[in-house]
Amino acid sequence: MESKPVTPYVVGSKNPLAVAINCAAKAGEWIKSRLGDIKAVNEKFSPQDLVTDVDKGAEAMIRKLILTHFPSHDILGEEGVAPGAAASAAAWQEASSSEFLWIIDPLDGTTNFVHGFPFFCVSIALAFKGEVIIGVIYDPIRDEMFVAEKGKGSYMHGHTNRVSADARLEESIIAVGFNPDRQAAPINLKGITALSGKARSLRAGGSAALHLAYVAAGRLGGYYEVNLNAWDTAAGALMVAESGGKVTDTAGNPYHVGARNLIVSNGTIHQELMEVIEAAGATGN
Repeated sequence: MESKPVTPYVVGSKNPLAVAINCAAKAGEWIKSRLGDIKAVNEKFSPQDLVTDVDKGAEAMIRKLILTHFPSHDILGEEGVAPGAAASAAAWQEASSSEFLWIIDPLDGTTNFVHGFPFFCVSIALAFKGEVIIGVIYDPIRDEMFVAEKGKGSYMHGHTNRVSADARLEESIIAVGFNPDRQAAPINLKGITALSGKARSLRAGGSAALHLAYVAAGRLGGYYEVNLNAWDTAAGALMVAESGGKVTDTAGNPYHVGARNLIVSNGTIHQELMEVIEAAGATGN
C-alpha cells in the first residue's frame, strides 16, 4: 500500500500556538548567538544551580512578545521566582488559579550553556484553568522545534512524534537527572543506581525539557527525576501525552503542573519503571 505524505503542522499567525513558536524561535536564536559570550554568571540555590544574563534576557524577550499579543494573560517564568523548591512550589500555587497562564523556562540547561555543552532549549507552555493546552520546546543548536497541542498531537517540523516501541525496560534508554538541589541528589542517585541495572542504558543530558521532548520523539524510552519545577515539565509532559506516552508522579498519580517527582515513559514500560523506583526508595514522596 502506498504511504500517504506527511501533512505539515500549520498554524495561523495570530493564535497562541503561533505566538509560542515565534517566541521560542526568537529567544532560541538569540541564546545561540550568545553562546561563548556570557556577561554574568551567578549561583542561585547552589553552586550547581546557575543563572546568567542570557537566561534573564531571554525571559524578558519572551514575556514582552507574549504580552504584546495577550496582555491579560499571566506568566510564570523561572527567572521571576526565588531559588529553591519551596519558592517554586509557592509560585505555582499562587499562579495556578489563573485562567490563562504561560509557563516559561527561557533556558533549560543553563549549566550546559555556561560550559558550552550543546544540550539546552527554550520551553514554553500555555495552561488554561490549570491544564496545559500548548507546549513548545526549541533546541537552537539542532534547530529542532517540538510542538504539542492538547488533543491535536505532537510534532517536530511537521512530522508526527510517536513514543518508542520498547516493550521492556531492558530494551530502553532512560534519561535521568542530577538535580541541582543537593537535598534531592541522594534520592535521585538511589533511582539512578537501581535503573542502571535494569535499563539498557542511562542518559543524563542536563535538560529536563529536552529529555521529555526526546521521550515524545521516541529517542528515549523514559525519564525519571525528583524535585522538578513547573517550567521544567509543563510543555514536555503535554508532548509525551500527545505522542502516546505516559506521565505520572512517582506514586503513579496522573501528571499535573505542580507535580515535582516524575516518571515518564512510552506507556508500555511505565509500570516496570515505577516498580524499580519504588523498590529503591527513590520516589521522593
